Amino acid sequence: MNAPAPAIEVLSAEQVYPNGTRALMPVSLTIQPGEFVTLLGPSGCGKSTLLKMVAGLLPPSDGRILLSRKPVGDPSADPRLSFVFQEATLMPWANVATNVRLPLDLAGVPRAEADARVAEALALVGLEAFGRHRPRELSGGMQMRVSIARGLVTRPRLLLMDEPFGALDEITRNRLDSDLLALWRQQGLTVVFVTHSITEAVFLSSRVIVMAARPGRVVEDIPVEAVWPRDDEYRTSPRFNELVRRLQHSLNEASQEPTS
Repeated sequence: MNAPAPAIEVLSAEQVYPNGTRALMPVSLTIQPGEFVTLLGPSGCGKSTLLKMVAGLLPPSDGRILLSRKPVGDPSADPRLSFVFQEATLMPWANVATNVRLPLDLAGVPRAEADARVAEALALVGLEAFGRHRPRELSGGMQMRVSIARGLVTRPRLLLMDEPFGALDEITRNRLDSDLLALWRQQGLTVVFVTHSITEAVFLSSRVIVMAARPGRVVEDIPVEAVWPRDDEYRTSPRFNELVRRLQHSLNEASQEPTS
């Protein structure tokens, strides 16, 4: 039996801006279906740049990126990819259901089918009772749940998330991290998640890609063992704290490396 194709292959992909700034040195990595991979590092290390390249929002200056062995943007590639941004980016004049339905409306999905899928997506994020609410009537955490529902409504295989919880308070962030893990396992998603929080990276991930800045580059690829459940008790466990220390050390070492 043939092994499944990698979900993502980044093949010596780099990003150099027209003014000569090297935002990202050549990166090569492979992500298998069903992995939860976190890109961890300080501002300016190329995390979001790499994520946008995987999404096809920013072409690499050199190198290639394949999704299920097909180039990003290939018309024959599986289009089931969703991107969740740092901000919820909701239409303030539209209710929650309309915001979530937007990708289906743009794709021309019939209204009856679209409404059923919106209800399904809202149930997944625990907002089934809020379809008629406007974004201003929701907390920041609930608005981000709406953004995640909008990402899930297309039934993606690959979910890309760019620091979606960074602006939230710690209690809300921890709760959404737990909910996201449950969705990942329930839906069988492949997730690539950007953060600058070491503890969030350890809690969420099956792998952590450590990145450093000036110029942006990958410095370490660290597996995280599959410990379940991942709950408040796990957050205080010796293994959790050991991984936090290792990632902190990796980031500290990277910040001291001479750059060329």
